[in-house]
Amino acid sequence: MAKVFIVANLKSYKNENEAKNWLESFKKIKELNLDMTQKEVIICPSFTQLFSFSSYFSSNNIKVKLGAQNVSPFDEGAFTGEVNAKQIKDFAQYVLIGHSERRVNFGETEDMITKKIEISLKYGLNPILLIQGQENIISQQVGLVAYEPVSAIGSGNPDTPENADTMGALIKSKADGLQVLYGGSVTSANVKSFTTKANIDGVLVGGASLDAEEFIKIIQNA
Repeated sequence: MAKVFIVANLKSYKNENEAKNWLESFKKIKELNLDMTQKEVIICPSFTQLFSFSSYFSSNNIKVKLGAQNVSPFDEGAFTGEVNAKQIKDFAQYVLIGHSERRVNFGETEDMITKKIEISLKYGLNPILLIQGQENIISQQVGLVAYEPVSAIGSGNPDTPENADTMGALIKSKADGLQVLYGGSVTSANVKSFTTKANIDGVLVGGASLDAEEFIKIIQNA
């Protein structure tokens, strides 16, 4: 049985104190003694909290992975304000690339996204490529693709599991071995309807992951 990926994107929320409260709430997952052998949980906090999340999970023996929400398209060097893949690799195993919010608000192009994928792989990070439709380019170098229809992001109106499954099949037809996640208004109430579809290998959770207890329920139900 393949693993189900459950990814939390905390976006640009939570200062240090709020992040500590989230972590304390999330620690309750240990009390549930969940069977996590078939679940890969990846949490993507802001850059400023990667160290504290990494330290907290390590010291409390919480078996989850960390991801960054973005990465510089450049290697280390004179690129003031950028956070590069070499720096991220100290704390995280994954990185989100191509989120619709990055494409729209920061003008990220397919060329820039390709550069981010290449530099991430150079330093051993696993890219999670986010696409919004068939018009987006899927690099042959990635293994994880998240389909996030723009109409479903933060709207409370998720795509139907059937449509997501159809899109998953189309994505998988483009390259061998691709795993596909669905993202867009995922909750503990609807997560199972997506993860039980043949062509959906997990979920990317946005707003619902800001509540640690709700995110635990998503992990339980996935």
